[in-house]
Amino acid sequence: MAPSPEHPTPAEHPVEPSASDSAPAAPGGPDRRGRVRLRRAAVLAVPAAAVAAGLAILTAQGALGVQFAISGMPFTVTATELNGTGFAQFGALDSMAEGSPNEGDTGGQVLVVTSVIKNATLTKLCQSVDLGGTNLLITAGGGSEKVTASDLTTDSTQLSGDAAFTGMEIGNDASTLDKAGPLGRGPKGVFSQQSDTVRIADLRQTNYATTAGVFRLPGLKLRFSESGC
Repeated sequence: MAPSPEHPTPAEHPVEPSASDSAPAAPGGPDRRGRVRLRRAAVLAVPAAAVAAGLAILTAQGALGVQFAISGMPFTVTATELNGTGFAQFGALDSMAEGSPNEGDTGGQVLVVTSVIKNATLTKLCQSVDLGGTNLLITAGGGSEKVTASDLTTDSTQLSGDAAFTGMEIGNDASTLDKAGPLGRGPKGVFSQQSDTVRIADLRQTNYATTAGVFRLPGLKLRFSESGC
């Protein structure tokens, strides 16, 4: 759930392969060194807080695996404050059920940033989904008790808020993450980040999926509304 741009800007001047790149090169030769330099340049181009950087390339290479079937209908989640311990974030690819009417021109797949929090509390949680002409609205945690969740996982395409982390690690291989437990590990070769704690004020997300081991919502209210969160 850390702030992550939907599509980080690639390097402004990508290196184009020359005609000589197609010729075979000896191990350790200029061609190999050039490829290594390009990989390093790609890593350095990733903004510190941008977890989704390079995911389009990884998707094309098949490095990201499909996780589970989603409806394909995005929903909004907001909270005045989120606090969590054991945080991890990495890229993933969600897929809709075959033949879903919501797939549009996406081929039924959505590139997302998966955020995992081992234990989380949320203040004034709001969730809404646009049903076309009306919104299904859910609110909770508006009183003295906050919403609590364990093994909270969200798949997002947009996220904003004021964030703070402790024990931050950026640039990990997603398969090696360990601060959010087993659910906080992603595909091998995928850029990721993790931290001991996370705090986000004025949280706002566009999500395609949310799961939790335990989700407690005091003061839960579900209703239809003309406006969403």
